[in-house]
Amino acid sequence: MIQRPHPSRLSPSRPDYDTIIAVHEQAVTAGRDSYIDPSSGLTVLTVSAHIARGTCCSSGCRHCPYLKN
Repeated sequence: MIQRPHPSRLSPSRPDYDTIIAVHEQAVTAGRDSYIDPSSGLTVLTVSAHIARGTCCSSGCRHCPYLKN
């Protein structure tokens, strides 16, 4: 299972939370580094792209695995 975003980056109470998680998981499974946010239309980096970078860039990214839970 893919790590869920920290609640400070994506609140589980958002009505579109499950949709965002599903689109992210599809992108990771397909080997893509990003996906289009279904609510905003913005490009969002996947957790895989962050892991490939190797460090946090301190930009507040939704799927940053380096954020302490």
